[in-house]
Amino acid sequence: MSERKVLNKYFPPDFDPSLIPRRRQPKNSQQVVRLMAPFSMRCNTCGEYIYKGKKFNARKETVEGEDYYGIKIFRFYIKCTLCSAEITFKTDPKNTDYAAEHGASRNFEPWREEKAVEEEDRLAKLEEEENNPMKALENRTVDSKREMDILDALQDIRARNARNERVGQSVDLLERLGTEDIETEEDRERKIAEEEDEKLVREVFARVPASEASASSGAGSSRDGGTESIITVKRKATTQEPELRSLLPESTRALLSAASSIGAPAAKRKKLEVKSGLGIRLKGKAKAAV
Repeated sequence: MSERKVLNKYFPPDFDPSLIPRRRQPKNSQQVVRLMAPFSMRCNTCGEYIYKGKKFNARKETVEGEDYYGIKIFRFYIKCTLCSAEITFKTDPKNTDYAAEHGASRNFEPWREEKAVEEEDRLAKLEEEENNPMKALENRTVDSKREMDILDALQDIRARNARNERVGQSVDLLERLGTEDIETEEDRERKIAEEEDEKLVREVFARVPASEASASSGAGSSRDGGTESIITVKRKATTQEPELRSLLPESTRALLSAASSIGAPAAKRKKLEVKSGLGIRLKGKAKAAV
């Protein structure tokens, strides 16, 4: 069973292919082939319809005395599926098609009649132009206008293609530039908003030297190394800047007035007891002896 599938057969050493007798076949022998109906047809004997693509076991032969520029023409023999009548058709290389020959007629196919209709229209147009010179002039005018429109459309297409080729090379660059423009616009808007916020903060908060506020007040009036300390004064966002003294409390203003009229007295240091400073508490007699 496996030997029938083997491609390489055994040939003995004394094998001579010239001794094999050749088969004698007629010059125009027929071959059995498997094919499908190339077109829909109707049997002339029984009227049975055979649709396109129906499979048949057909006989093929070469048509003697017919060719198309050296291309051979083949004839096929099939049988009707209902009455088994013989039907023949052959190849048509001129029209790249098949032609029904005997036993069946081809069904009507309107798209195959377009050439005949176009030829009839052309002949009728020529005859009308011969009899009517004005009609011939009108037809020539229409034809020339159609040709000009076609040329204009072709020129537009060529110009558009050339423009697309030029633009296509810089599409990526334009996209990058568009992205950068968008980012720059966003940065500009953010910067403007930040500047407005800073301006509002400067209007609400003012930084002034502490020496202007008070020379003797305990907070924010010290000088270290000859540099003036800076204090931040909160104020309302108005167009007119308020006076610095008006921002201080009443007690501080009174103290500043007294200090300006009379020199500020030296601050007295409170004498601290040594024992209390060391955290020693005396009780009873020890306290009385002290």
